[in-house]
Amino acid sequence: MATVVILGAGIGGVPCAYELRKQLGTEHQIVLVGASHRFEFTPSNPWVAVGWRDTAETGVDLTKPLKDHGIGFEPREARSIDPVGKRVVLADGRDIVYDYLVITTGPKLSFDEVPGLGPSGFTHSICTHAHAHEAWQAYERFLQNPGPVIIGAAPGASCFGPAYEFAMILDTDLRRRKMRDRVPMTYVTSEPYIGHMGLGGVGDSKGLMESELRQHHIKWVTNAKISRVEQGRLFAQEVDERGQPVRDHEMPFAYAMILPAFKGVDAVAAVPELCNPRGFVLIDEYQRSKKYPEIYSAGVCVAIPPVEVTPVPTGAPKTGYMIESMVTAICENIRAAIDGKMPAAKATWNAICLADFGDTGVAFVALPEIPPRNVTWAKKGKWVHLGKIAFEKYFLHKVRSGSVTPVYETYVLKALGVERLKSGPG
Repeated sequence: MATVVILGAGIGGVPCAYELRKQLGTEHQIVLVGASHRFEFTPSNPWVAVGWRDTAETGVDLTKPLKDHGIGFEPREARSIDPVGKRVVLADGRDIVYDYLVITTGPKLSFDEVPGLGPSGFTHSICTHAHAHEAWQAYERFLQNPGPVIIGAAPGASCFGPAYEFAMILDTDLRRRKMRDRVPMTYVTSEPYIGHMGLGGVGDSKGLMESELRQHHIKWVTNAKISRVEQGRLFAQEVDERGQPVRDHEMPFAYAMILPAFKGVDAVAAVPELCNPRGFVLIDEYQRSKKYPEIYSAGVCVAIPPVEVTPVPTGAPKTGYMIESMVTAICENIRAAIDGKMPAAKATWNAICLADFGDTGVAFVALPEIPPRNVTWAKKGKWVHLGKIAFEKYFLHKVRSGSVTPVYETYVLKALGVERLKSGPG
């Protein structure tokens, strides 16, 4: 009997546990380790931050569905990993011995890289349910005394979509409240241009997104190095395409949400020769660690090089469809390893994103994520807004029911009418 331990109970880890149970049957042990007993559907966090959703609606208690499928569950953080002894040490001191380890922890949020950034400083975040709930509480207070708003992303950030989403959703909410005219908004980002999104642009995303910001009266500062944040003030240096200083900005705000750069979580980053200097897991084409063949990894915690060099550092995003593809490859390769076969499954690193803008939205497709691409386009429509709402319900239902159906493949691709993307290169 083999024991597979999965670190991280998010969009990568939970589907991985369910799919492994289907692949391996009941004769092998699967243990999921997560920091909490609840699964969080993080794409809903921009809605939570304006009160359109409650965290109770966008999460699932994993205890019963995992038990129903014969999956062990440890709702606590991992303290360390011993890759030689093949064991994971939990926060309470207990350890779990594994034959195979799958790392799907997501990132460590590096607010500390910018003084004053983050919920413990002077800006808000929508990276977790707890952060989004705090952002909503602050937004309620802001509505009593509105003023300038700054939304954006710090140097080194790789996940820009939620920042654009939150800017547009906040704009929509303020318009509905008849308060938009009292709230100047500015988007401040490390991207070299609007619509870059860590992807080097997708189709005409630059023109499309600049037009959206202009139509919604949102100013912007690109190539921005946010250096520090104080109470009610954000400081950033704008640079040119060569990285040379152009202008120093001191910007007042009454409310700010800035996405941070990511790093690998401490327990993973501390393993010798497992990760790059930022703590992201180095993997081969089969999603395996380059140093430890029994360790696999998927999702935001995987090391992917930037799409291109930018004046202010930006990273490449890992979208849900890409994560799902990584997980599927891992499950097939672990099954092969148990059967004494060589790995053969490879993920298709394609980027597909549904970005909700409050009452409309934009769908982005980049195949593969890293240029040159075979397919690249961006399309706007109310159908994206409605599609993301429906997808939220669909994904949460799958988590509750324990289905292993590839949800992005069966729902998003069909919704977009681009089934051919399933076999796209990457």
